[in-house]
Amino acid sequence: MKKHPIKKKSLVIVCAIFALAAIAFGIMAHILGGKLDSQQMAERWRGENELEFSQVSCYIPVDEKINLQQIYSFRTEIVKKLDEAALEDQNVDTLFADAWSTTGRVNVASGLGKGEAAVIAVGGRFFDFHPIRLMSGSYFGEGDLMKDRVLLDEELAWLLFGGTELDGMEMTVNGQPFVVAGVIEREQDFASKKAYTAGMGLYMSYEAFSNLQSASAGGDAQTAADGGAAAQTTAEAGASCYEFVMAEPVDGYALSLAKEKFPIGHGEILENTHRYGFGRMIKLIGQFGSRSMQALGVAYPYWENAARCIEDWYGLCLFMALLFAVLPVIMIIVNVVRYLKRGKDKLEDDIIPRLKDGAEEAIRVRQRRHWEKKHGKHES
Repeated sequence: MKKHPIKKKSLVIVCAIFALAAIAFGIMAHILGGKLDSQQMAERWRGENELEFSQVSCYIPVDEKINLQQIYSFRTEIVKKLDEAALEDQNVDTLFADAWSTTGRVNVASGLGKGEAAVIAVGGRFFDFHPIRLMSGSYFGEGDLMKDRVLLDEELAWLLFGGTELDGMEMTVNGQPFVVAGVIEREQDFASKKAYTAGMGLYMSYEAFSNLQSASAGGDAQTAADGGAAAQTTAEAGASCYEFVMAEPVDGYALSLAKEKFPIGHGEILENTHRYGFGRMIKLIGQFGSRSMQALGVAYPYWENAARCIEDWYGLCLFMALLFAVLPVIMIIVNVVRYLKRGKDKLEDDIIPRLKDGAEEAIRVRQRRHWEKKHGKHES
C-alpha cells in the first residue's frame, strides 16, 4: 500500500524540527561548558605551550583541613615528577601553579560603618584560578611582603565606605588594621549567583586569616595584626580547598599524581579540565539522583557548587539533545535501509538481468562473428 504523501511530508517536517531542537540543545550545552572561568585555568595557563595541561581540585573534609607544610611538600613532589618526566628544560614556573583557600566569618569596621562579613582566605595564585573582575584597585598575591591587604565585594564596600574607589583606605577586621587593595564584582553568571549565598564578603590572605584565628584564640593580637612570623607558627586556619594546574605529559597524569601524593584524607579530588566532556557528562546522566547524595563531609566552595550546577544543566541539555536526535536518526536509518533494500531489489530485478542479458547477447555476437569469420575463410 502506497503511503500518503501528506503524511510523509509531515513526518519529514517533524524530523526537521526535532533535528533543529537537538542542535539547539547541543549548542546550549556547549555554551554552558565554557561558562565558568574557574574551570578554564588549564587553557589559560597553557598559553602558547605545546604541552597539554590539566587542572585538578582537591576538597578536604571540614574536620581534616590541611596545612601549608603539607601543601609545600606536595609542591616538591610535583616538581620532582615533572623533572622525572624530562620536562626540566622548561621553567617549572610555567609548568605548574597552585592555590589554596578556606572560608570563615569576620567582623569588619571602618569610620563609616561596620558589620559581619564572609571571608575567603586565599594563598598561592588564587586570582589566576579565579579571575574575579576588579571594579577598582588590584589583587594581592603570594609575593606580597605584607599580608594586610584585602579585597572587598561591592556590597561590603558600600556598607563600609559608601563607594567603590577605595584602594589604600584603612579598615579593621576582627579589630585588627587592614588596607583595602581593591573592590571586586561578584560573578554574574546564573550558576555563581545561585551558588554564592554567604552575603557581603571579602578576600584576604591565608596567612592573615590564620593570624586572626591565632589572635582570637588568645595569641598575641598585635603580632597577628602585623603578620609577624611568630604568629604564623602559633596557629593555622587550615585549607579546605587546594587547586593546581600542571603540564600533563601523559593523559590522566595530574589526577593520578594527586590521588597518589596529595593528603586528601576522606576528601574528594576532581579533574576540572574535562569535567564537561561528552563521556563524563553521559556518566553523570547515568548517575541521576544518586549523584546528589554526598557523604564525604566536604563543604564545597561556591565556585565548585556553581560548577556542579552547570553540570546539572549541561547534562539536561545533553539529554534533551540526544532525545530529540533519536527520531531523525531513526528516520535516517530507516530510509537508508529502505534505499538499500530498493537498491538490492533493483539490482536483482533489473540491473542483474540486464547485465546478464547483455553478457549473453555479447557472447552470441562474439560466437556469430567467430562463426562468420570461420566459414567465410573456408568458402574463400
